[in-house]
Amino acid sequence: MEALRPVPRTLLRDRAYAAIRDAIVAGEIEPGAVVRDAELAERLGLSRAPVREAFARLVDEGLLESKPQSYTRVTPVVAAEVRDAAAVVGAMHELVTRAAVPRLRDADLDLMRVSNVRFAAAVKAGDVDGALRADDELHDVLVRVAGNRAAAATVARYTPLIRRLERRRFGEGGSCRSAGLHDRLIEACAAGDTEAAVRITADIWRSLAELADPD
Repeated sequence: MEALRPVPRTLLRDRAYAAIRDAIVAGEIEPGAVVRDAELAERLGLSRAPVREAFARLVDEGLLESKPQSYTRVTPVVAAEVRDAAAVVGAMHELVTRAAVPRLRDADLDLMRVSNVRFAAAVKAGDVDGALRADDELHDVLVRVAGNRAAAATVARYTPLIRRLERRRFGEGGSCRSAGLHDRLIEACAAGDTEAAVRITADIWRSLAELADPD
């Protein structure tokens, strides 16, 4: 489990949270699996306290569920919850896109283009991890430039719920999103066309919500 490696003893709570979250999203800790603070603390090279704090945060964010004095386990992937999360995350991305487009600099657009090249290459290679990282990098440019901390926090909180289903769909032979929508988004941003950029952003996140639709 590559995500569950010993971490430096700085920001221990946050690092424990990120490592466990990433292992859940990657499916290294599967839905329904019981997690134990002592076991994960040992594997991460930490004391139990930061792992317990990470558990509490992951319960609050819907990736873990806990019954006091009984168990803490990974939640199942529930389609309705993914659709709700995608609606919220999509709305936040539309908000930050509207704020960011007038503020984008050439360097920001270059970062988006480089991220999309990596995204397209990862999709072609069937590298789901690489595709999702590049996708995050591209959209994070807009989140950063917008400077809306509340929107950024909401995106960070609910995106992992969506990523779990994306990974499952791709593992079942589903197709990853085309880099074409990203190309259109970057073109609109470069042209300073805020309304077009917002419409394309809505299309991108609507496609994610549709992953949760019944077959």
